[in-house]
Amino acid sequence: VALKRMLNFNVPPVKNSTGEPVWKVLIYDRFGQDIISPLLSVKELRDMGITLHLLLHSDRDAIPDVPAVYFVMPTEENIDRMCQDLRNQLYESYYLNFISAISRSKLEDIANAAIGANAVTQVAKVFDQYLNFITLEDDMFVLCNQNKELVSYRAINRPDITDTEMETIMDTIVDSLFCFFVTLGAIPIIRCSRGTAAEMVAVKLDKKLRENLRDARNSLFTGDTLGAGQFSFQRPLLVLVDRNIDLATPLHHTWTYQALVHDVLDFHLNRVNLEESAGTESTPAGARPKKKNKKSYDLTTSDKFWQKHKGSPFPEVAESVQQELESYRAQEDEVKRLKSIMGIEGEDEGAISMLSDNTAKLTSAVSSLPELLEKKRLIDLHTNVATAVLEHIKSRKLDVYFEYEEKIMSKSTLDKSLLDMISDPDAGTPEDKMRLFLIYYISSAQAPSEIDLEQYKKALMDAGCNLAPLSYIKQWKAFTKMASAPASYGNATPKPLGLFSRVMNTGSQFVMEGVKNLVLKQQNLPVTRILDNLMEMKSNPETDDYRYFDPKMLRGSDSSVPRNKNPFQEAIVFVVGGGNYIEYQNLIDYIK
Repeated sequence: VALKRMLNFNVPPVKNSTGEPVWKVLIYDRFGQDIISPLLSVKELRDMGITLHLLLHSDRDAIPDVPAVYFVMPTEENIDRMCQDLRNQLYESYYLNFISAISRSKLEDIANAAIGANAVTQVAKVFDQYLNFITLEDDMFVLCNQNKELVSYRAINRPDITDTEMETIMDTIVDSLFCFFVTLGAIPIIRCSRGTAAEMVAVKLDKKLRENLRDARNSLFTGDTLGAGQFSFQRPLLVLVDRNIDLATPLHHTWTYQALVHDVLDFHLNRVNLEESAGTESTPAGARPKKKNKKSYDLTTSDKFWQKHKGSPFPEVAESVQQELESYRAQEDEVKRLKSIMGIEGEDEGAISMLSDNTAKLTSAVSSLPELLEKKRLIDLHTNVATAVLEHIKSRKLDVYFEYEEKIMSKSTLDKSLLDMISDPDAGTPEDKMRLFLIYYISSAQAPSEIDLEQYKKALMDAGCNLAPLSYIKQWKAFTKMASAPASYGNATPKPLGLFSRVMNTGSQFVMEGVKNLVLKQQNLPVTRILDNLMEMKSNPETDDYRYFDPKMLRGSDSSVPRNKNPFQEAIVFVVGGGNYIEYQNLIDYIK
């Protein structure tokens, strides 16, 4: 909604106005591109009157009779380039939108350039949009994509980090979270664990929200903001969790569709990039090997199959794709049959529609053609994506890893020694083996003896693993207070359902032989348990000493005592150091 309003020159788009949209140019930087691309397709942009969308730092031609909407970060080089555009009189008028708030001095730089270029009247509006975060789904956002390594787990937990570096990282995170709440139009109540980076974020965010509220005239949370009234009767809870409370989950191999796609394929900002395997026909000797085609697919909220199955266990997904395909084939034959009855062989739709009154049946076939084609596109997309995932599962035995790790994390008896898993040359990549061992190391109540550890290390080395992660986790485990009680993961292990149903084994696209049909047991991960305690106001040693911040309260009272005793209706969970799709799915299942 906020983006559409911006593209409409910062006035809410009027419903049912039949007029043409005002044609305009959109100029963004990489940050702006990342924010817009998961939310608005090129077609949607066109419907809003965007004829051209260009990167700020590309070579752009002058289009003197068109307004330009800029959506960029207020960085030094971006501002210089904008000033240059003004001087070169590229566009008719300029709507400058900054992703994050622009400083007074940089604003003055633009003003000076505008005066110098005699273009003051052409700068129509300057807006701080407070949109410095990326929304991937209706209930999921990330901070950034361009410089994500700057706010990563590694950046925050580097042993040699300086105080100023840490401040910068915290400010970056807080800026994005602040933008998030401005866009929501709500002021959260903040809870966080003590003595962690999450606490530093909480303190800074509380201060920033407070300062904004105190300046009543310019407060971003009053008046006609987008979300005003939407949450007015109840404020959301913001739970800031530190990644260090649970390092096993992000290392864990997964079994649900979306998490698998993210784990084994190249999946960023809702787009998955696949390398198509070149055909199986042998290349003649001496010929250059075929170049692999890269294909990319968008997995969006409008993709019904994705919405329905992204949280399903993989075998279920494979089966559903197969069913969709079969139901599609039945309909496709129907359309062909109808066409041939009418004696129309693959002719244009015009001819069909002229005969439409002959049979109502045909009319419905014609009207459902576009729908069928879209259905076909989604089936092809998921057949390709699921096949790519399946290849990884089979070649790396990911089903075995997933099941084994679940057993470790739920303290069940293991049917095969860890050493055998690590030394099995056919199971997994060196990284898979390292992840497995780290989960074992993190989850074990007492660390393995030095003798055992040496044996494991040797096996890992032989398997080609890099041991650096192990030395970090060793220090981490000695360091964390949590070491006394490793995070508990419940005690539910996945149940194999026997092999896939007969349908799957005969005539299916997916050759699932030998892949275990594992079903997930519902259990809450640490992040979900923490949320549950804080939302429902349950007393629990895990969360009892979490700090409490209410930016609306005046200072003076000790803020760790929760004010309201009512459970919260809405919550935002943010993991400092990075959440992941397993936790996201777990939270969604918990809500259901």
